[in-house]
Amino acid sequence: MNKLGKSLPPLASLLPFEAAARLLSFSRAAEELNLTQAAVSRQIRALEENLGIVLFQRRNRAVFLTDAGREFSLSLGQALHDVASTADRLRGAAGKNEVVLLCQPCEAFHWLMPRLSNFHRQFPQIELKMVTWASPLTDFQGYFDVAMQSANRDHGLHPLLFTAADEVFPVCSPRYLQGRTAIGLDELASHTLLHHDALPAYQLEWDTWLARFGHELPATARGLAFDHYSLMLHAAVEGHGLAMGWRRTSQRMLDSGMLVAPFSQSVHLTEALAVYRRHGQARREEADLLVEWLRRELA
Repeated sequence: MNKLGKSLPPLASLLPFEAAARLLSFSRAAEELNLTQAAVSRQIRALEENLGIVLFQRRNRAVFLTDAGREFSLSLGQALHDVASTADRLRGAAGKNEVVLLCQPCEAFHWLMPRLSNFHRQFPQIELKMVTWASPLTDFQGYFDVAMQSANRDHGLHPLLFTAADEVFPVCSPRYLQGRTAIGLDELASHTLLHHDALPAYQLEWDTWLARFGHELPATARGLAFDHYSLMLHAAVEGHGLAMGWRRTSQRMLDSGMLVAPFSQSVHLTEALAVYRRHGQARREEADLLVEWLRRELA
C-alpha cells in the first residue's frame, strides 16, 4: 500500500501555496509562477479542502496565514529547500567560494571577458564559472547561480533582480564606407544588411529598429544572415555590410576603430539586459557579491 501517496496533498498545489505564503499575495504568487491569479486561488482552495483546514484569511484583497497555514508553510518550505539542495548536489551545483554565471555568448565574449580581471581583483577568493547559453533561460537545464540575458526573453520562475539599459545603432567597418563618413536611412536599399537570426528575436533587429524612425526594411537591400551575434559583428569588421550593433557589446571595437557608427540615429532601450537569480536558490554570499558587481558594471 502506498501510504505516502495517500498522505500527501495534491502536489500541484504545493508550489502555489509556498509562493503565496512567502509573498502573502495570490497575485504576486501568480506572477512569479507564470499562472493566473484564479489558478493560484483554485490550487490553494483544493489544498485547503484536502487538508480540511483554512490556510489563509482573506480580507479586502489581502491574505494572511492562519496558524495552521503558518505551520504548514514552515514545514513545506523546509521540505522544498531540502529537495532543492539535494537536486543542486546531483546537478553539480557550485561549491563554497564558487559562483556560476550563465549568460548569452555575445555578452560573455564582448562585454564580460574584458572585465573579468576587474572581478578577480575585487574578489580573489571567488572562483567565477561562466556558462554560455544562446536560447531563452527557460530552456536551460543545467545549474547556475546568476543569469544575464536579453530582457525580452522568457525567464520562467527565475526571479528578476534588475535590468540595465543599452543603445542600439548600425555599425560597419571604415573600409565598407569607402571614404564616406555617414549613411542616410533613405540609402539603405543599395547596401548589404547583416542580420542576426535568433529565436526569439532580439528586441531590435533591422526591421524593428527602422520602424522607430518611420522606415521599412528595403526590399531591394542585399542581406546576409548569421545565427550568432559575434559572427555577425565579425562580418561587419571584415567589411561585408552593415550590422545592428549594441553599445555594450560593440563599444571596444568602436573605440579601437575596427567599427564605426555611420548613422546619426540610435535607439536607447531602458530595459535591454536582465539579471536573474535561479529559482529556489538559497542566498549565497558569492552570488550576492557577483550580483552587486554586475549591477555596478552595468550601471
